[in-house]
Amino acid sequence: MLSNEEKKEMLFDAHNPARKEMFAKARRAGVNSLHSPDEYIKFLRGIQKVFGPFKYGRGKSTTGKNLI
Repeated sequence: MLSNEEKKEMLFDAHNPARKEMFAKARRAGVNSLHSPDEYIKFLRGIQKVFGPFKYGRGKSTTGKNLI
């Protein structure tokens, strides 16, 4: 559940002209946000074929307020 402050932040972001332009630019470039997680993983595997395996660390990830 989002707090009232988080809701206000999301509404503020939604009315930001620069943010709207970023989404419009993505639409014009043909970026589709309706892809499934499986399609995204397939895309990442294709990128790995081109650039090689991704480097990763075994260290602990420090994160802040994660909502998802």
